[in-house]
Amino acid sequence: MLAEKMLDISAVKLQPELPFVWGNGWNSPVYNDNRRILSYPDVRNFVKVEIARYILEYYSQADVVAAVSTAAIPFGMLAADTLGLPFVYVRSTPKDHGLENMIEGDLKLGQNVVMVEDIVATAGGSLKAAEAIRMSGGEVLGGVCVFNYEFPAAIKRLRDENISMKSLCTYEVMVECALEREYIQTTDEGTLKEWRKDPSNWIPE
Repeated sequence: MLAEKMLDISAVKLQPELPFVWGNGWNSPVYNDNRRILSYPDVRNFVKVEIARYILEYYSQADVVAAVSTAAIPFGMLAADTLGLPFVYVRSTPKDHGLENMIEGDLKLGQNVVMVEDIVATAGGSLKAAEAIRMSGGEVLGGVCVFNYEFPAAIKRLRDENISMKSLCTYEVMVECALEREYIQTTDEGTLKEWRKDPSNWIPE
């Protein structure tokens, strides 16, 4: 359902014939802009409820919801409010003034934390956030993300750090949905699947 909704509002675009260039320099046949979800109340509410449901189902011992800065902040805040839980967010870098916080909000020693992510690609943001939470005395139960590319390297990195990441929508499901709705052609499927195997080295034909 989420894959369909994201395609409807152009929160994800699949363009095998005209690839994008990501901020990290990767060539990619897909681009996510999950911030668009915030402009559509029905989709926004769907994501909010699903994140909250996942937290209750998989991380019922959570004391705190921690969003990974910055795109996940509104999603984490919405889920925390729905569950009546405290909320914090983890900065990508320490604040360069004042207390030089890495975590904004009140995270207490020993609290069980569930992370909320916008998109998981390399998993670098999730790993950095988990490290900051642990350094601050929190216990990382795992995370919930809106969209997960499930790159093999990222899956391994999370597994090595003992971090469970539950996903509302995955790349594989998105591709299947796009094919069913004829958003892309069957001939594009091979390109999309090949890219996912080694995205950092993929070169458009």
